[in-house]
Amino acid sequence: MSVKNVIGSAALLTWLTAGAGIASEVIPSADATFSKWGEEEGWTIYVDESRGSCLIEREDENSNVVQMGLTEDQKFGYLGVFTQADLKFKDGKVHLLLDEKPYYADARAKTKNLAEGYKGGYILANNPNFVDDVMKRYTMIVMPEDKAAFQVSLDGTFKAIEAARKCNVEQAN
Repeated sequence: MSVKNVIGSAALLTWLTAGAGIASEVIPSADATFSKWGEEEGWTIYVDESRGSCLIEREDENSNVVQMGLTEDQKFGYLGVFTQADLKFKDGKVHLLLDEKPYYADARAKTKNLAEGYKGGYILANNPNFVDDVMKRYTMIVMPEDKAAFQVSLDGTFKAIEAARKCNVEQAN
């Protein structure tokens, strides 16, 4: 699964401190163009040519896909999580555990048009502790409606995020 396959429509999980008005800026448009910039620690780094910013993507051993990048205005980071597990994402809360450290997000279910039976969505993050925790942790448990759902590997995120930051600097110049 690649970034081109995930883009289309997804559940939007809005970080509690993020405003609803920026939600539409998270998901790149369906006609966005992506080019591969590089790879780091099992993550692929893409340039979103329409935004002039970079994102990282990785599929773990359980076929869960994680994406991380910047919103269109580059003021917020996002983390997208997608699974083929038999889950139902409903409107409500999503509870994330990063190696037992909890985070909570609001969720709006909207999972049609994802490739290959994937379900999931994006979390907006303007909390710098969240980004730091993602970089330093190895697993994330995603629990829609506070029910244990699935675990996602975050292996290699530290170096991959650092590479994406370098990529973003290059795009800005």
